[in-house]
Amino acid sequence: MIAVADRWFRLPRCAAWLVGLAVAVMSVANSPARADHCDDLAKQLKAQIGGVGIGKTAANTIYLSHPAAKALRLGCPSRTVKNEIYGQAPARKPSPAFVELIASAAAIVFTIPKPDTLRGVKRCFGRVGLLRGNDIKTRFRRLDMRCARTKTDSSISISRDSSE
Repeated sequence: MIAVADRWFRLPRCAAWLVGLAVAVMSVANSPARADHCDDLAKQLKAQIGGVGIGKTAANTIYLSHPAAKALRLGCPSRTVKNEIYGQAPARKPSPAFVELIASAAAIVFTIPKPDTLRGVKRCFGRVGLLRGNDIKTRFRRLDMRCARTKTDSSISISRDSSE
């Protein structure tokens, strides 16, 4: 008789456990999908910088557009870098609007004050030239900056190492 009574009390516990499991599964299945952090950054860039448009996403890269830039893209985090901003100016000497755009984007992505990123971008483009060459790598405020210049255009890439 004791075995029957013990079995009687186990059935409701098991059923309660199954109901709890079913509720947990349904709550996870019905939760809204979260956007990627990189997509959020792209939307933030579009909202805070006038003229920025969001293009296609391919291979951890979101292509952006702006009238002052020939090419603009946001690199998403990978094993080696946290984020990356790449911009290509349509002229050999970048316009002040392009420098301002890159500085604003870097300030938003890397959460650094805009005057500091503007100073770093100007410093990087200022070093490109006859004495130091057409491909410069520098560090400013824990950011890796690489400025390059060809006969027709100039480009900058700003990233932060994943260990920082």
